[in-house]
Amino acid sequence: MRSYRELFRTPEFTPFFLGSAAQGAALTIGGLALATLVYRATDSPLLSAISMFGPQLAQMLGATFLLSAADRLPPRAALSGIALAFALCTAVQALPGLPLGAAFAVVFVQGLISSLGGGVSGGLLNEILPKGGFVLGRSVFNMVFGLVQIVGFATGGALLAVLSPRACLLLSAALYATASLVLRLGLTPRPARATGRPSVAETWRTNALLWSSRPRRLAYLGMWLPNGLIVGCESLYVSYDPGAAGALFACAALGMFAGDLTVGRLVPPALRPRLPIPLLTLLATPYLLFALHPPLPWSALVVCVASVGFGATLAQQERLMSVTPDELAGHAQGLRGAGMLTMQGLAAALAGTLAQLTTPATAMTCLALTSLTITLTLATAHRRSGEEATATATR
Repeated sequence: MRSYRELFRTPEFTPFFLGSAAQGAALTIGGLALATLVYRATDSPLLSAISMFGPQLAQMLGATFLLSAADRLPPRAALSGIALAFALCTAVQALPGLPLGAAFAVVFVQGLISSLGGGVSGGLLNEILPKGGFVLGRSVFNMVFGLVQIVGFATGGALLAVLSPRACLLLSAALYATASLVLRLGLTPRPARATGRPSVAETWRTNALLWSSRPRRLAYLGMWLPNGLIVGCESLYVSYDPGAAGALFACAALGMFAGDLTVGRLVPPALRPRLPIPLLTLLATPYLLFALHPPLPWSALVVCVASVGFGATLAQQERLMSVTPDELAGHAQGLRGAGMLTMQGLAAALAGTLAQLTTPATAMTCLALTSLTITLTLATAHRRSGEEATATATR
């Protein structure tokens, strides 16, 4: 499968796509509104970063205790229910006078719920599309999410100029509810991919099985660490330049869109396995320029160019699926998403702490340098793994 026409002719792909796009719009508008609300109330880069990326901090708890449900729940009911739960959580965050502690508790609940969503949706996409269509389908989801972020952050920034953050949160809740309805009506009821009851023990057993393979370990680390640290840089946009945060997020999303389009549609499949390390290097290197405190439009150009490197994730996911049994596809994608988002949340907390102690620009530079170092370490590990495999085959 190499064309978008074939992709959208696939049954169930279009409603799945539309529901996910509505959730992406809700996430961008709601996240920016909540971060702005918290920053206005506290003047704290740390709390602002955690409010926007805090749900990710709960992802690892979900991966530890809940992830076995990703392949053991009917996908349509699970996805529509998760979107509805997010609508309710976001509406609660919009309540006037809601204490800051309660708002962060809701953020934590959202993270737990989200840890299931990545596994269910990733497994369903792998089930809907033929084997050769996964990367193209995943790239379309990523590109549309990038476009939605561009429009959502730009729209969110404009809305925050004329509306209160709480009004923007209510708009986000309405978009989540719309996504729930689209998924409920557009997807076909289908049974769970795996039998048995979800349990903590089964979650741990499958996590250990997935982690036991060296190729899968390297794929997971490559998707979790380098880009998680760069998302930590993104969490400081509000404190780096409060008036231009929406523009910076939109430019980052534009770069991510370009990277996903290139990797998913233009790069030949035979070339994709060679792309992750160069793209991850591109992802981190431009952020080193924040040591110079660039103003707009230079800061926007830096984040746009860097975000092209997020396209590495597509090639890494393809590699992960190639070394994972089909019956564990949902769990494997859920673990990928949970680990990646957990790292993003931790990086946001780390970035906020560093920004409190130094400046947002200094914190962004430090995280980018760490991301680049990890990428080079992973490149060495991949090379040694390939040499070991070649030596084993020769023997």
